[in-house]
Amino acid sequence: MFRGRFDYSIDDKGRISLPAKFREVLSANYDERLIITTFDQCLWAYPLPEWQVIEEKIAALPQFKSQVKALQRVFVSGAVECPLDKQGRIIIPPTLREYGGLKKEVVFVGMTKRIEIWSKDRWEAIFTDSQKLIDSATDDLAELGL
Repeated sequence: MFRGRFDYSIDDKGRISLPAKFREVLSANYDERLIITTFDQCLWAYPLPEWQVIEEKIAALPQFKSQVKALQRVFVSGAVECPLDKQGRIIIPPTLREYGGLKKEVVFVGMTKRIEIWSKDRWEAIFTDSQKLIDSATDDLAELGL
């Protein structure tokens, strides 16, 4: 499982090192390929087998529903395979960097079966909002068994 937050820098060519803890999870449980896509103002990165599960679920949805088409157009069409190089880096293509607002400072966030990749500015704003939401949702979380 992917967990934790890690601050990194991305270079002008879109190369960035994947945190060592995340590389350990990939090498122990998957291969060294990530599928990275656009969603929720950041990038979502999945190990290939986890992505394949998501794709199968999306493919099984009613294809004529407007929400399904929108999901495919945003989430599936934005997906790019990004393998790790020998130095443990990935190259994030320009279209994904643009969507995620990735300039120099980047935050990797472990989200159990996926990794989120945020621009540092966006991450700080969403983290603050998330803290407020959690503070007001403790009863709802208790109902979920947490």
